[in-house]
Amino acid sequence: MERRSGLGKGLSALIPDAGPQAGTELRELPVTAIKTNEYQPRTEFDEEALATLTASVTELGILQPVLVRPVGDHFELVAGERRWRAAQAAGLETIPAIVRVVDDPLSLAQALVENLQREDLNAMEEAVAYRQLGDEFGLDADAIATRVGKARPTIANTLRLLQLPPEIQAMVRDRRLSAGHARTLLGAEDPELQASLAARAIDEQLSVRALEAAVKAGQRPPAPKPRPRERAASILEVEERLSERLATRVEVQMGAKDRGKIVIQFSGIDDLTRLFDVLASPDADPHAAPHTSSMDSSDD
Repeated sequence: MERRSGLGKGLSALIPDAGPQAGTELRELPVTAIKTNEYQPRTEFDEEALATLTASVTELGILQPVLVRPVGDHFELVAGERRWRAAQAAGLETIPAIVRVVDDPLSLAQALVENLQREDLNAMEEAVAYRQLGDEFGLDADAIATRVGKARPTIANTLRLLQLPPEIQAMVRDRRLSAGHARTLLGAEDPELQASLAARAIDEQLSVRALEAAVKAGQRPPAPKPRPRERAASILEVEERLSERLATRVEVQMGAKDRGKIVIQFSGIDDLTRLFDVLASPDADPHAAPHTSSMDSSDD
């Protein structure tokens, strides 16, 4: 069985080489005649990387054409927005472009795949792009997977990141938190717990495995233990006098509405028999040996 590669198909699989009859041509277009793609998944561009590319374009020109499609009286970028921006910054008047008629979903898929091949989108930009394909063009996860050349579970797991709170999505977008860490946080249903674990993962540089353990443990600040209720002096005195009288530990437990119970400890059947004798005969010596006839459980 052929192994399915995440990026191996590339643009060639999404833009079949059907020749001129498919409406494809290589042209030199005015830079000003090209507009950005409304379906471009990338929302942020690295300024330093763009400056480096601009310097290269200034010296060598555009070495690889951009891909555009005709829309009304202008052309819309399908792939190559960084090259187009660099051409503008370098002051070029024209840019080589492959002009091809494509539908909107294919336009987004091509832009997405090119970005994945050249300069990775962050995980949140990927998720937003996949959601666009689903919401605006009615594509399910299988169809999206086919469009971008990735496995269906990968698409589904990336889309799940959109369930995270906005502050955690921002951490992923800024690359402070990896996609693996973010997916792990989905195991914690409480948004407050997700936020606290996300901050901890960044501060302590937790591995994904360590974060998984923290999520499973549901680590939260321990709830403060309730302070024991102060017991009345009269109750303490009753406990003390009963303990002395019965020669064992006695505890008075108070409940609601002044109801309660007395707990008397014993250390075996002989001690229980002794306590019975004391309670049944108030004048009995609490330290005396028990009468065997009092609680003899061996009678036939």
